[in-house]
Amino acid sequence: MFITRECDYAVRVIRALAGEERLSVSEICEKEDITAPFAYKILKKLQKAKIVCGYRGVHGGYALDKSLEEITLLGIYQAIDPNMLIVECLDPAYSCSRHSAKGGLCKVHQELYKIQEQLWKLLSEKSLKEILDGEEETETD
Repeated sequence: MFITRECDYAVRVIRALAGEERLSVSEICEKEDITAPFAYKILKKLQKAKIVCGYRGVHGGYALDKSLEEITLLGIYQAIDPNMLIVECLDPAYSCSRHSAKGGLCKVHQELYKIQEQLWKLLSEKSLKEILDGEEETETD
């Protein structure tokens, strides 16, 4: 399955940065209970995807490079794992012994592909702002 701990923690990193001008890695780690090496690894991928930006120097740290309205779970997950698939057999490079005689996906994999497409659609429908705003409402209920 593609929603790994690293994907989950990437969402936490963005949650920590939400509403903040700039945070150091240690501040992010403290807010979200993430180890520094893991946070650095995640931040590097998020920075490459232009979701966050890093600043060097005494007043360095990280900040969001996109608004929460522009960030979706799908965008975060693809930044962490650009080749994410629900099953390995959907990878075009995967050699499956069950490919149909016509060279396409077998019936099972065709269904899995449809499921993956629906999942990607769901992950792209809500912005992180909508999700985090909903989280705040839940905490105050």
